[in-house]
Amino acid sequence: MKVIIDTNALMVPVQFNVDIFSELQRLGFDHFIVPQAVSNELDRLIMHAKGQDRIAAKVGKSLAQRCELISLEGHADDIIVSLAQDTGAAVLTNDIGLKKRLFELGIRVISLRQKTRLEIL
Repeated sequence: MKVIIDTNALMVPVQFNVDIFSELQRLGFDHFIVPQAVSNELDRLIMHAKGQDRIAAKVGKSLAQRCELISLEGHADDIIVSLAQDTGAAVLTNDIGLKKRLFELGIRVISLRQKTRLEIL
Protein backbone atom coordinates (compact mmCIF):
# COMPACT_ATOMS: atom_id res chain seq x y z
CA MET A 1 0.00 0.00 0.00
CA LYS A 2 1.05 3.58 -0.65
CA VAL A 3 1.72 6.24 1.96
CA ILE A 4 2.57 9.92 1.51
CA ILE A 5 4.99 11.20 4.16
CA ASP A 6 4.72 14.76 5.51
CA THR A 7 7.67 16.91 6.61
CA ASN A 8 7.09 16.48 10.35
CA ALA A 9 6.87 12.69 9.97
CA LEU A 10 10.31 12.55 8.35
CA MET A 11 11.68 14.26 11.46
CA VAL A 12 10.16 11.71 13.89
CA PRO A 13 13.20 9.37 13.91
CA VAL A 14 15.40 12.06 15.50
CA GLN A 15 12.72 13.65 17.67
CA PHE A 16 11.23 10.44 19.10
CA ASN A 17 13.63 7.64 18.10
CA VAL A 18 10.95 5.82 16.08
CA ASP A 19 11.89 4.01 12.85
CA ILE A 20 9.08 5.23 10.61
CA PHE A 21 9.85 2.81 7.77
CA SER A 22 9.76 -0.28 10.00
CA GLU A 23 6.57 1.00 11.58
CA LEU A 24 4.96 1.68 8.20
CA GLN A 25 5.90 -1.80 7.00
CA ARG A 26 4.42 -3.27 10.19
CA LEU A 27 1.17 -1.49 9.26
CA GLY A 28 1.28 -2.94 5.73
CA PHE A 29 2.71 -0.01 3.77
CA ASP A 30 5.49 -0.66 1.28
CA HIS A 31 5.42 2.27 -1.17
CA PHE A 32 6.67 5.53 0.34
CA ILE A 33 5.99 8.87 -1.39
CA VAL A 34 7.44 12.30 -0.63
CA PRO A 35 6.21 15.35 -2.58
CA GLN A 36 8.87 17.81 -3.76
CA ALA A 37 7.19 20.47 -1.58
CA VAL A 38 8.02 18.38 1.51
CA SER A 39 11.64 18.08 0.39
CA ASN A 40 11.69 21.86 -0.09
CA GLU A 41 10.35 22.40 3.45
CA LEU A 42 13.16 20.21 4.79
CA ASP A 43 15.69 22.29 2.84
CA ARG A 44 14.32 25.47 4.43
CA LEU A 45 14.53 23.93 7.90
CA ILE A 46 18.11 22.82 7.27
CA MET A 47 18.99 26.40 6.31
CA HIS A 48 17.09 28.25 9.05
CA ALA A 49 16.34 25.94 11.99
CA LYS A 50 18.63 25.58 14.99
CA GLY A 51 19.72 22.70 17.18
CA GLN A 52 17.68 19.50 17.27
CA ASP A 53 15.21 20.72 14.61
CA ARG A 54 18.04 21.29 12.15
CA ILE A 55 19.48 17.84 12.84
CA ALA A 56 16.02 16.27 12.47
CA ALA A 57 15.54 18.06 9.13
CA LYS A 58 18.91 16.79 7.85
CA VAL A 59 18.03 13.23 8.82
CA GLY A 60 14.57 13.69 7.31
CA LYS A 61 16.11 14.84 4.03
CA SER A 62 18.29 11.74 3.99
CA LEU A 63 15.29 9.50 4.73
CA ALA A 64 13.31 11.15 1.93
CA GLN A 65 15.85 9.72 -0.51
CA ARG A 66 14.45 6.26 0.28
CA CYS A 67 11.06 7.37 -1.06
CA GLU A 68 9.54 8.07 -4.45
CA LEU A 69 9.87 11.81 -5.02
CA ILE A 70 6.85 13.36 -6.73
CA SER A 71 7.64 16.64 -8.49
CA LEU A 72 4.63 18.74 -7.58
CA GLU A 73 5.18 22.30 -6.42
CA GLY A 74 3.00 24.45 -4.19
CA HIS A 75 1.94 24.40 -0.55
CA ALA A 76 2.91 21.03 0.92
CA ASP A 77 -0.39 20.37 2.71
CA ASP A 78 -2.45 21.12 -0.42
CA ILE A 79 -0.25 18.84 -2.51
CA ILE A 80 -0.44 16.04 0.05
CA VAL A 81 -4.26 16.24 0.12
CA SER A 82 -4.52 16.31 -3.68
CA LEU A 83 -2.02 13.49 -4.13
CA ALA A 84 -3.79 11.34 -1.53
CA GLN A 85 -7.12 11.89 -3.29
CA ASP A 86 -5.63 11.06 -6.70
CA THR A 87 -3.69 7.95 -5.64
CA GLY A 88 -5.75 6.58 -2.75
CA ALA A 89 -2.63 6.67 -0.57
CA ALA A 90 -2.70 7.09 3.19
CA VAL A 91 -0.84 10.03 4.76
CA LEU A 92 1.70 9.93 7.58
CA THR A 93 1.57 13.23 9.48
CA ASN A 94 1.46 14.67 12.99
CA ASP A 95 0.07 18.02 11.78
CA ILE A 96 -3.29 18.55 13.52
CA GLY A 97 -4.69 20.85 10.83
CA LEU A 98 -3.70 18.50 8.01
CA LYS A 99 -5.11 15.49 9.86
CA LYS A 100 -8.45 17.28 10.20
CA ARG A 101 -8.57 18.05 6.47
CA LEU A 102 -7.71 14.46 5.61
CA PHE A 103 -10.33 13.02 7.99
CA GLU A 104 -13.01 15.27 6.47
CA LEU A 105 -12.16 13.87 3.03
CA GLY A 106 -12.12 10.25 4.22
CA ILE A 107 -8.39 9.81 3.63
CA ARG A 108 -6.56 7.33 5.88
CA VAL A 109 -4.20 9.01 8.33
CA ILE A 110 -1.22 7.51 10.14
CA SER A 111 0.21 9.34 13.12
CA LEU A 112 2.64 8.95 16.00
CA ARG A 113 1.03 7.47 19.12
CA GLN A 114 2.44 7.72 22.64
CA LYS A 115 5.74 8.88 21.10
CA THR A 116 6.64 5.22 20.55
CA ARG A 117 4.83 3.86 17.48
CA LEU A 118 2.80 4.72 14.41
CA GLU A 119 -0.91 4.00 14.27
CA ILE A 120 -3.63 4.23 11.62
CA LEU A 121 -6.24 6.61 12.99
